[in-house]
Formats: sequence, structure tokens, C-alpha cells
Amino acid sequence: MVIGYWRGVLKTGLEVPVDRPLDDLTAELTTMLGSPDPEQRDGTAFPALSTWIERGVYDDLLAGLGDGMAAGLAVGIGERDTDTVFRRSFSVLALAECLARDNQQYLLPGTKIFEWGDRIASWFLREQDTRGYVPGKGWAHALAHGSDAIGTLAHSPHFATNELTVLLDVLADRLLMQESELLVAGETDRMAAATMQILRRNVVSLKVLEPWVMRIAQAANPFAHSGDLDPYLVTGNAQAFLRSLHLQLQLAASPPQVRPDLILVLVEALKETNSPFLTSQGTHN
Repeated sequence: MVIGYWRGVLKTGLEVPVDRPLDDLTAELTTMLGSPDPEQRDGTAFPALSTWIERGVYDDLLAGLGDGMAAGLAVGIGERDTDTVFRRSFSVLALAECLARDNQQYLLPGTKIFEWGDRIASWFLREQDTRGYVPGKGWAHALAHGSDAIGTLAHSPHFATNELTVLLDVLADRLLMQESELLVAGETDRMAAATMQILRRNVVSLKVLEPWVMRIAQAANPFAHSGDLDPYLVTGNAQAFLRSLHLQLQLAASPPQVRPDLILVLVEALKETNSPFLTSQGTHN
């Protein structure tokens, strides 16, 4: 269908059209979800799918819809700088909407949620296209969207301490990938926001969190890095994450119970990885 049809749907407040079967509409929206045209993808397909999920249109079909979105995570996986990133990146956003609906209505068995969680984590660690904004095509933002999905997973009633600890490790593993480019489009902020969602469950102890922070801190110190590469490129993602998590913990309107102790851990990590800037003489490198 031409985009004009969907513009008409948007004008109705995204009421579900009655002139076509829902299966056909969903298939068309799924195709548009991977379009390099931001009007089709950002402006039409995702708003329609997310609104219909939220309104309960897919409640009886949620498992199948989520499975379709999970399948989208494999489309073109391993490619860089191609348009397939849009299908993967917006599929994970739509899958997060399915998860959010289940978090509210308890529509699916735990086995399905665990399956989707595994597929999100596997894709998140395999994704090679880390572009943020693509001129002329809009946001790709795969790692930001993946982080959002992890944050939604963290609220699943099926996820307890062990599963939440795995999510923390997935975030750290992605953050510390040596081959990853410097993330400059807010991805580390979104990873920190996902971490905050995990912490707000108040079931992961400081005993787990402290070594997790220290692992990231070991990769965040440009002054301890040796080699031919620019140390700020190598350590920048980890450093940006620590700073963002510290900021979000300090300013969060609804902080986790572990905030006071974890802030102390983060402060020590930031002191260690920024020590030359904290003296009266500073650094001259």
C-alpha cells in the first residue's frame, strides 16, 4: 500500500482499519519497520505497532507478533553500514513493546519471555552496525534500542536475581568489546538507563555490583592504556558509561535501594580512572 493509506490511518488516531485483515496490515507494517525511509519506519510503522500493542489489539496474538519481531533481529546480522540495520533496530523496539505489554498483563509463559530475552542478548552482542543517526535516513541506533529492550526485560516478573545479573553482564560485555567504535549518540546513556531499570528491581546486591563496576573501570582508564591506538578511543565507551551511571544514580527521581553504596563504588572508580585531572597540577599529555 502507498504511504498515503497509512497517513490516513494516522489521521484517525491509529484506529485499526476495518477494510483489511489485521494479518495483512501487520505484515505491511513489519516490512515498513525496516524501511530506510524515516516516514515509513519512525513515523508510521513503529507508532502503529506500538500503539496497537499498548491498546491490546494483539493480546491474543502477542506470542506470534513477538516471534516475528525476534526473527527480524537476524535480518542482515553481521552487516555494517547497510540498510538492514533498520529492520534489526526497530524490530527490537517493537519486541520491547511486546515485553512491556506482558509486564502489565501477564499474557505469556515465562518460557517465551526467556526465549525472547536470549534472542535479544545474542543479537545485542553480535550487532556490528553501531551507527546512530544516518543522514537522509534517520536513526539507526541499534545499541540504544537494544539497551531500551534490556531495560524492559528487567521489569519482567519472570526475571529474578540470576536473570538480572545476566543482563548486567550482557551490557558490560557489549560495552567492553574491543572492536567496538566510540559510541557518540547517547548509547552509553541508554545502557546506563537500562542498568538503572535492573537496579530498581532491588534484588541485585552490592556484592555482585561492585566487581561488575570494577570490571568496567579496568577498561575505562586512558592513563593505564598501552599500545599504538588512541587510548581515549579504546577506553571512551567504558568511561562514558561510568559517568552516565553515576549521574543517573545521583539525580534519579526514584532511586534503587543500593544507591548510597553504589555511588561510593562509582566515585572510587571515577577517581581511579580520572586521577590526573583531580590534582592541582592536572595533566599535560
